[in-house]
Amino acid sequence: MSTGTTRTVMHDADIARALTRISHEILESNKGPQDLVLLGIPTRGVTLANRIGGLLADIAGVGVPVGALDVTMYRDDLHRNPTRTPQPTQIPAGGIDGKTVVLVDDVLFSGRSIRAALDALNDIGRPAAVRLAILVDRGHRELPIRPDFVGKNLPSARSERVNVHLAEVDGIEEVTIES
Repeated sequence: MSTGTTRTVMHDADIARALTRISHEILESNKGPQDLVLLGIPTRGVTLANRIGGLLADIAGVGVPVGALDVTMYRDDLHRNPTRTPQPTQIPAGGIDGKTVVLVDDVLFSGRSIRAALDALNDIGRPAAVRLAILVDRGHRELPIRPDFVGKNLPSARSERVNVHLAEVDGIEEVTIES
């Protein structure tokens, strides 16, 4: 239970704009949709990956494979945090070997989830390149991980909490910060 204040830093239109920009940047960086695979990190990263996949199809006129990559069992902090229920990993039929994989997540904080995702990818195949798309980068990295595509940089204190709420998961569309 929070006793501090909560303020909304992104509304639904801001999120939509950020995802559209990220989608264009992905296409530009990859020089088109060929050999792209989007893998969302559960829970909200999967929703964001599906949205970006839809936007890429609208922009490029070609569908991009979208999947999910659960990193729960690859995390290095399972002993400190209650174990989350693993979600299914779903790799598109074409696999990831030789492809440019774009990992998609909602918030980048310490970088530990992304490190876990890189470990999980190693068990699945060998992509040609791995890129990172993040809706909110809040800083405070503990590992040398930097996103390639960012919806919003949101400087925050370590004590603050950034919450991403998406309509498909939460019934509301916003990003809030709690102090």
